[in-house]
Amino acid sequence: MVAKHVIFEGRVQGVGFRYAVKELARGFEVRGWVKNLADGSVEMLAVGEAGELDDFLHEIIEESSVAANIRSHRVERVPVPEGLTGFRIER
Repeated sequence: MVAKHVIFEGRVQGVGFRYAVKELARGFEVRGWVKNLADGSVEMLAVGEAGELDDFLHEIIEESSVAANIRSHRVERVPVPEGLTGFRIER
């Protein structure tokens, strides 16, 4: 298992970005969360097998309905957290 912390910047708040990411997660074997940050960016933590996680990120960044809203993104591999289940929107 691999965990990735991602920051998305651009017009990613107020456009249904978090909801789109949550819906996309349903089609992949991933778990984690997505949330808005005070600076207007969106933060995500996602956990899954390396290939599945890469496919999920590619879908968000390149193929999704909100991909055009992403100006930039930063991805960092982080330790896999314990006890994370499902994929949710955090507030």
